[in-house]
Amino acid sequence: MGKSDKLIVGITQGDGNGIGYEVIIKALADERILDICTPVIYGSSKIFGFYKKHIHNLEQPINTNVISSAKDAHDKRVNIVNCLPDNIFVEPGQPTPESAKSAMTALKCALDEIKQGYIDVLVTAPINKRAMVNEGFGHTGHTEYLEKEFGVDDVAMIMVCDQLKVGVVTGHIPLRDVMCSLSTELIVKKLRLMNASLERDFGIISPKIAVLGLNPHCGDGGLLGDEEQSIILPAVQAANEEGILAFGPYSPDGFFGLGNYSKFDAVLAMYHDQGLTPFKALAFELGVNYTAGLPIVRTSPDHGTAYDMAGKDLADPHSMISSIYTAIDIFRHRKSYDEMQANKMKIQVPDNEIKPNGGRIIE
Repeated sequence: MGKSDKLIVGITQGDGNGIGYEVIIKALADERILDICTPVIYGSSKIFGFYKKHIHNLEQPINTNVISSAKDAHDKRVNIVNCLPDNIFVEPGQPTPESAKSAMTALKCALDEIKQGYIDVLVTAPINKRAMVNEGFGHTGHTEYLEKEFGVDDVAMIMVCDQLKVGVVTGHIPLRDVMCSLSTELIVKKLRLMNASLERDFGIISPKIAVLGLNPHCGDGGLLGDEEQSIILPAVQAANEEGILAFGPYSPDGFFGLGNYSKFDAVLAMYHDQGLTPFKALAFELGVNYTAGLPIVRTSPDHGTAYDMAGKDLADPHSMISSIYTAIDIFRHRKSYDEMQANKMKIQVPDNEIKPNGGRIIE
């Protein structure tokens, strides 16, 4: 914690040639943010100033405090840790080696500080994965990088909004590799992680998780594929045996089209676009990308760098605002949960209206 009882929120700039700074500035212009947290941006005060000049009609003036570390953060200002060279060059809308290197530097700096306890939660602005890999990043995204840096056994990408939470079994891999990557063991592993996160991070008692199928119409009785019967169904049954309230598999088209997701606390999709496409269609402006399974809290907006909008004062900050609020909420849920566990409090779990179906394929 910082100088007050407010959480210190570390925010990485992401790719400085995208919309990261714009959504950060617009988000922090909302006076409610400063009422509940102390923001610390990892990047460049020069780039911050550049984009601020291109934004009109901010809700209020932004008072900044340039520092070398979050340990010196002012709890009533927007703090900027200058971790980039003074001669940094900005090219809005252009993915460049320099912008990729700067994104990597800002991320590493923030990670070092959260490990030292100078910030409480981490919010990451969008990066260009290809540009960063070209510059030696070595990972296909924030999720994979953080998993390695913290040495955890597994993580899960969960997309979060008020009415929907969607996780994925396989993340940033080519679609052609999905089927050979799926296994009953992996699905059960993700269900365990998701179930634990829903309880600890979101305060949901005995969460109900819907599991999606892989093939059209859940394989249509084996006509269009047998992964539902051979891989997914056994995973649902195994999870049920462990006390996890998993249901399905469900055919994804009807599941989202009929709004059946509203009957569950979360949904587990088999691959990236199967889960993120309907999520973003339903909640793009307010969606948050959360990495479950880490010892720290990390969130991110659910959009990318949007180079075509960079520097034009067109970017919507609501996903960034939601990312900040969500990170704070999760931190507090974790603290309460951990205190409850430490005190060995007994919680009366109500009967669930929906009972596990023992694993039925539902089209």
